[in-house]
Amino acid sequence: MDVTILLFASIAEKSGSRKLSLPSEPGDTVAKVRDRLLERFPQLVDSLPTLLYALNEEYVKEWEPVPAGSTLALIPPVSGG
Repeated sequence: MDVTILLFASIAEKSGSRKLSLPSEPGDTVAKVRDRLLERFPQLVDSLPTLLYALNEEYVKEWEPVPAGSTLALIPPVSGG
């Protein structure tokens, strides 16, 4: 099974995609999935310090496990008014 990745705002712009899939691997965490995504899109590295993560619509930390079939959202800071 795969992990669905949702990308928002500047992350989506830099990657050229808003949604993609990565193969699930045993022992996946948010950080491991994110790092596999960075191998594919190294231009996202500069965004790492400010990213928030949501797993199945719940905010999570980098060390949280990511079960197969989950949806992981990478959310950069956004401004607006």
